[in-house]
Order: sequence, then C-alpha cells, then structure tokens
Amino acid sequence: MNIKLFTPSIKYHAVHNPFARHLTRFSKVFYMSMTIVMLASSCTLAPEYVKPASPIPHEWPQGEAYDDNTQKSSIYSNVATLNWQNFFTDKRLQKIIYLALENNRDLQIAALNIERARGIYGLRRAEILPAINTNATGGETRVPSELSRTGKATTEEQYSVNFGITSWEIDFFGRIRSLKEQALQEYLATEQAKRIVQTALISETARVYLTLGADSKNLKLSQNTLETQENIYNLIRERYSVGLATEIELHQAQTQLDTADKNVSVYTQLTALDQNALNLLIGLSSPEELLPQTLTDISVFEKLSAGLTSEILLNRPDILQSEHQLKAAFANIGAARAAFFPFISLTSTFGTASDELSGLFNSGSDTWTLSPTINLPIFDTRIWASLRVSETDRKIAQTNYEKTIQIAFREVADTLAVAGTIDQQLKSQKSIVYSTQTIYDLSSDRYLQGIDSYLSVLDAQRTLYTAQQDLVSLNLAKLANHVKLYEVLGGGANEANDNAK
Repeated sequence: MNIKLFTPSIKYHAVHNPFARHLTRFSKVFYMSMTIVMLASSCTLAPEYVKPASPIPHEWPQGEAYDDNTQKSSIYSNVATLNWQNFFTDKRLQKIIYLALENNRDLQIAALNIERARGIYGLRRAEILPAINTNATGGETRVPSELSRTGKATTEEQYSVNFGITSWEIDFFGRIRSLKEQALQEYLATEQAKRIVQTALISETARVYLTLGADSKNLKLSQNTLETQENIYNLIRERYSVGLATEIELHQAQTQLDTADKNVSVYTQLTALDQNALNLLIGLSSPEELLPQTLTDISVFEKLSAGLTSEILLNRPDILQSEHQLKAAFANIGAARAAFFPFISLTSTFGTASDELSGLFNSGSDTWTLSPTINLPIFDTRIWASLRVSETDRKIAQTNYEKTIQIAFREVADTLAVAGTIDQQLKSQKSIVYSTQTIYDLSSDRYLQGIDSYLSVLDAQRTLYTAQQDLVSLNLAKLANHVKLYEVLGGGANEANDNAK
C-alpha cells in the first residue's frame, strides 16, 4: 500500500523537479535489480544434504556390568534439555558453578567466537544484495593556451552527482548463496562449540569440587592417623624405657609416625592444588564458606539414567557441531561447482552532471553508465582441484561426524558400566574397612597384653589406612561418574535464569 502511494508522487514531482526525475529512474533500476535477485535466488548447485545413518547400535550395551533397570526406566526422556541445577542439587556447588559461568575466561572466549561467526555470516548474506552508493564530485581545471582548442587559456568546471551499483555479482548459479549457507552452518557449529565449553566447564567444576572434598577427607584421615601414631609412639617409647618394648618396635613406631606426618603434608598440598584449580575455573578466589570439608558434606546428586535408546546422543553438542560442519562442507561443494559457470557482475550508475553548480539538476544533464561483465572460465585447472578438495572435505566431515557418534556411544557405555558396578564395590569396601578396623583394634589390645608382637599392629594399621583411602576413592569415583554421565549425554546446556541464584 505504501509503495503504491509513494510512486505516483515521484512521477508527479518529476515534471517540476529534475532531481526527482533522477530518483525515479534510479528506483526503477533498483527494483529491476531486486527482481533479478529474486529470480536467481532459487538456483543452487550444492548437493542435497542427507543425514548419515548413525553407526552405533540402537540400544545400550547389556550384561552383568550394566544396571538394566536403570537403562529401562528413564527419569528424563531427553537429558539434553535438563538444566544443570536439576542435577547438581548441592546449594554450595551450585553457587560455585554460577561463579564459573559468569567469570570463566574460556567460556567468554567461546561467546566471542560466536559473535565473530555471526559477523562473518552477516557479511556473506549481505553479498547477495547490491551495495547502493552515492557520490558527488566537483572541481575546476585550468587548461593552458597551448592545449586549449581555442588557443586561449581557459578554466573548466565540472560537477556531478551519481547513484549506482559497483561490481555487484549476480548470483545466477548460487555461489554466494552456497558461501552464505556455509557461513551459517559454521556459525551454528560455533554456537554448539559454546555449549561444549559450557557443559565441560560445569562438569569440570563439579569434578574439581568433588576432588577437593575427597582430598580434604583424606587430609583429615591423615591427621587422625598422625594423632593416633603419636600416641602409639609415646606409649612404645615409655614401654621401651622400662624394657617392655624393643628398639626395633620403637623405630617401627617412629617410621609409622613419620609416614603419617608425610601424608598430612601430601594431602595439604593436594587440597591447595585443588583449590587453585577451582579458582582458575571460577575466575576468582573461591569463597571459603562454599568449599567442601569432606565428601559427606556434598549433597547426593539426583540419579540420572541414560534414557531409552542411543538416539539421545544426537543431541550432544559435539555431535550437533560435527553435523553443522558436515552441512557446511555440502554448501562448499555448491560454491566450488558454481566456479565452473560464468561470473556475471554489474556496474551501473545514474546521475547528473553540469559545468555549473547551479545547473546540476537542469533538464538534459542526465548521465548514466551500464557496464555488465561476464567472466567465463575456459581453462583453469585450479577449479577442478578446488572441487575435488571440497568433495574430499565433505567425506572427511562425514567421517568425523560418524566417529564423533561412535566416541559418544563408547563414553556413555563406559559410564553405564561404572554406574552398574560401583555400588557393589562400595558395599564390599565398607565391609573391608569394618574388618580391618576390627583387626587393628584386636591387634592393638593383644600387643598391649603382650600376646602379639608390634609387627601385627603395624601390618593391621597399614591395611586399615589403605582400606580407608580406597573407600574415599570409591566414593569419589561414584560421584564423579554421575558427573561424567551427565556430561557424556550432552545435558546441562541450558542456561539458568537469574532467579535461580
């Protein structure tokens, strides 16, 4: 409606206003250009994209190592849509993850890469439309008498105003559109790269947090062991002074005391390193009140199952990224094929010119140029080589896509195998700790009663300490495997809203 009202107005004023007459002609050329764009927009030489078949089984692995009930009873039908807060339920850990999402530099770089890819896509898309320019020039030129046609020195003036299109490629064969599609897919792949970084950041922050809790637990265990060994050493030293203990037993107690003291130093160092790693992930110093003291301080994670079929893997950000790269390779083939066809560009200007500034828009001062260019490749082996490269790139991208799916399937299968066996290992290890604690207590009593030698106490204490450390490691492995399952299924990519803080 607006166009119909505007066009007659230009025609009416063109009779009385020369500038409006030039604008009318230019608008006609512009509308013709847009018509050419619309007619050419349906043509593309890129091959049709067909999603490759998934090179993995439809079902997850079965067997003694897997908990079949967990796999069959899915809590979430699509784990990729799960917010990470629904899985990491510990409030202190949630605050730590929020800090990482706000301050981590790797995540900020990924966001900037998205902005860059978006800008490149905008450039490619803008190349389809002609760039309209206007310029105005004016000047005076003195011609000496020797060069003047009249034999007298003269001063010439020239002024002009022009509107036009400069070297606009008319995309009849879809080269620019193929490049635009390639840029779009690379932009979408970059968005998935940010999801990969974010999911990895959340998982790594949780893992480091859990490791800090485990090392803090081991530090307390070492400190308790050191205190126990100090008491035992003092007791044996007193017994040695009255002839009830041998020098060998005294040195054995000293060795255990020194070992416990060394373990305290080791785990003090490890907790410091864990805290440094956490500080790097969250981009600032970790608030002391948010740090775990032991693993038991951390709330149990919500149980997460793998879902019904392996098709949920296709929602993983690395697989989606690989698929976008494959689509970009298809589009690149279209650009390479279009290079075999004529390259058509158009340069066109319309304007007015006069030897006096006051006569710039007078009748009869119209100027125009129309310069189409057609470039047809006759013999250029680089075009064939470029096409072969693009087709090979497509095959590489498809292979990488299939390999990414296979790696994802293996990662999930490994994680399910751990989830299906870790509880039994924990149950057995708790029984071992209980038994070794009983053995140690009985051995200590028998030694104090003079029934057994201190060697039995020494052996029982070493076994107990190792069993307690193994129990901490298994508890850490169970919690870390929950984090791993969450990561390998591609979950936790959704951003949390501010109200959840």
